[in-house]
Amino acid sequence: MKQKMAERPEDLNLPLTVISKIMKGAVPEGVSVSKEARSAVSRAASVFVLYATSCANNYALKAKRKTMNASDVFAAMKDMEFDEFLEPLQQSLEDFKKEQQGKKVASEKRKKSKTDLEKSQEEAGEEDANESKEADEEDDDDEEASEEKVEETRPEEKS
Repeated sequence: MKQKMAERPEDLNLPLTVISKIMKGAVPEGVSVSKEARSAVSRAASVFVLYATSCANNYALKAKRKTMNASDVFAAMKDMEFDEFLEPLQQSLEDFKKEQQGKKVASEKRKKSKTDLEKSQEEAGEEDANESKEADEEDDDDEEASEEKVEETRPEEKS
């Protein structure tokens, strides 16, 4: 199944709110950015993303793969002469991987805790049921014993 490409870069513009946040963090405090400037940066960022993706895809295709990976993106950045961004990008990727691993470990711990809690509740439920059953059996034994005592203490009826 062939995917349809966007006909124009404008069809794939990044959201202006995202662009605004990035730009606000990049300019000194007190500097305002016009709507026109945000729109221009949004278009430029979209074109950059499309170009970088196309270059990275070429590396994946040369390697006879259908899936782009980080090394393809790094090679594309070098090809596009953005060498100065390689180290920060690689560091960001490492940070991302560590964050994802931390989330995975935390999720596994939560699942394990939940499973352990459910098991302990089940065991507690079984213990309660066993204790209840034993108590019922003891009550039955006590009732039988007291019935026997009552029968023993009754004077025999004369016929």
